[in-house]
Amino acid sequence: MGCADGHIFVCHYYPGCPQPDRTLGHTKHRDLDFLNILLQNQIGGLQVLHDSNWVDIPPMEGALVVNIGELLQVITNDKFKAAEHRVLANCAGPRISLACFFTTHFEKSNKIFGPIKQLLSEDEPPLYRETSVKEYIDSYYSTGLLGDSSLARLRM
Repeated sequence: MGCADGHIFVCHYYPGCPQPDRTLGHTKHRDLDFLNILLQNQIGGLQVLHDSNWVDIPPMEGALVVNIGELLQVITNDKFKAAEHRVLANCAGPRISLACFFTTHFEKSNKIFGPIKQLLSEDEPPLYRETSVKEYIDSYYSTGLLGDSSLARLRM
């Protein structure tokens, strides 16, 4: 469900899987937005890629998981990095999550985003070129979830 103020709420339902080794709940990816906040039930499966290893993010009752998206990585000039993550299928029961994405996703505007000027200096030059939201989203979807990050196309 999208909202006019740039928030999108998405509910994911992953049914319990009798053979979790034969499927994947959601393939590896980075979110294209600025930030998302995730509330998940007590069925695990969320993993984050850290130092080339997949690390389980065990659910904690009442806790929220906050993920950085690629657009936040761009505007902070890599001060914050988008988290590559995936969801594994689970035989323990259905996994349910509710995510709130802070994004311009449904507004494919021509507004330009790039590294925040106050974060740049001679010692810290811009790492990304400026891009419009429309161009960025089109690039993100052209790579597909299995493709390389669309950030590579913005690198200077």
